[in-house]
Amino acid sequence: MFSRRNRRPTSPELAEASDCLDGGDVPGALRRLRQAPSAPLEEVATVVGRAAEAAGFDDLRKAATALAAHPGRVRALYDYGYACVERGVSYLAIPALREALRLAPGSSGMLRELVSAYEDEGRHRDAVDALLAQEDGLGDWPDRYLLVFNAVLAGDLELARRQHARLSAPADDTWRGAWDRQNRVLERAATAGPVSPLDHSDLRGWQYVMGGTVLGTLSPHGYDAGMTGRYAWFQDSHDQCLQGLLRLKSVLAAAGVRPRSVSLLPDRGSRILGLAAAGVLGLPAEPFEAGREDTVVIAYDLNDTAGADQGPELLGQLFRRAPGQVLHEHASCWTDPPAVAADSVSLLHQSVVPPWGEVLRLGDDGGAERGEADGRPEAEIAAEIVGADPTPDGGDGSAPADPVEKLTDFVSAVRGTWLQGDRARLRSAGPVGSSRFL
Repeated sequence: MFSRRNRRPTSPELAEASDCLDGGDVPGALRRLRQAPSAPLEEVATVVGRAAEAAGFDDLRKAATALAAHPGRVRALYDYGYACVERGVSYLAIPALREALRLAPGSSGMLRELVSAYEDEGRHRDAVDALLAQEDGLGDWPDRYLLVFNAVLAGDLELARRQHARLSAPADDTWRGAWDRQNRVLERAATAGPVSPLDHSDLRGWQYVMGGTVLGTLSPHGYDAGMTGRYAWFQDSHDQCLQGLLRLKSVLAAAGVRPRSVSLLPDRGSRILGLAAAGVLGLPAEPFEAGREDTVVIAYDLNDTAGADQGPELLGQLFRRAPGQVLHEHASCWTDPPAVAADSVSLLHQSVVPPWGEVLRLGDDGGAERGEADGRPEAEIAAEIVGADPTPDGGDGSAPADPVEKLTDFVSAVRGTWLQGDRARLRSAGPVGSSRFL
């Protein structure tokens, strides 16, 4: 049996991970473990056990130690996989759970845990294939539901519709919300399909199908180099904020939605953008109040809102929509999605610097340096946004043209299914992949 004391791992990636742990670099070790998906399980488990011990994760340390000692035991494989999923390293769980399911092919528990790990990693096609391999033994709840769910996120609407037609209504109220959401997903797909290709590059179409979110703009940079309309790192500007608000105004008009006010969330970015939105939309601005009808709730980045005073409570109130209420988020993080899915989003990013934040600029020596945050009054910054230049960034020429008419034609087609149901968190990037920083 491999152990740290008698020999180094046979995989170069595992050897590098072990070296990282020798130097106290747990994150570095985990990055290298991600690069060794086919390494011997007992060797991986030994390194994972060391990482878990360093991180203080005693449950994972025990499970990894047991697997390293008995790599062919189903229980050891399952316990290790379960602990990996619970500790947020699902990529490490997948080989062990796949082996456990091979050894115990009729186990619904093994199958569901493997599907959960695949979902965490965005490997929805693999989740579909694992479920289809056991199709004859699938129960409706949760197994066939999970098959439909992952088929949608893999971009296979034909399979999703076929399997959804076989689903019985859940007898247990536990699954009623999921059933209703899945019905709405397929209804949105039916309205979006005639006007949007819903292929593996249709970011706007799939954002709408998955979460009911209308995406206002697509990144014009790196479109054909892996980004497909999303931003990785983005330094925002007043111009981009105004462009997003003007597109929101066009979306509201195309959908026939007529709000009577703008509601301001408590974080500074949302208050600035909300005051600007009031100017652009010609509406009064007032602090957010749960249950207010016929209002546009403005957020700059809902993850920032979550970190504000009473932020989690506010997002909980936004989960259930009030009649005529529209939740607009300017900059939405697609790699760490907020707790609620906004109805309208200006752009998708992995990391963003707001225009009033510590933006990068050229220093006197020609190098990049961070400037000071803009501490001026919120109303003053909002006025600059209203007076900014909304001309779209020309980008690098890789992205398809996205005039506002293309957006409003889409909204006009789907308006009957927009603003329906709850705002459940969108946990997956879905069928349209984009490059990201690890």
